[in-house]
Amino acid sequence: MTTLTRIIEALEDSPARGAQALDAARLGFLEWVFAAPGPVTARMARDALDTQAARGAQSPAARAFVGYIRDVCACAPSSAHRRRGARSGTWLN
Repeated sequence: MTTLTRIIEALEDSPARGAQALDAARLGFLEWVFAAPGPVTARMARDALDTQAARGAQSPAARAFVGYIRDVCACAPSSAHRRRGARSGTWLN
């Protein structure tokens, strides 16, 4: 079981709602970022969103977690907008 799937499954079991669901999702997101074997890139975030676990998120906490990953994709600059000489990858950790 991948870290992403394990986090989503735990969040699915959470009864948290509202602000508590957002807090649980943030903790899950940080766990996912720091558990990565290397830098977390926008590509990794897009790959995570393409998993069955992410697509099937139901609980408020799990949906918020997936939303945080989606935010990474929305905020990451595309290669067309990167200035000349910038690193080839944008990473979070």
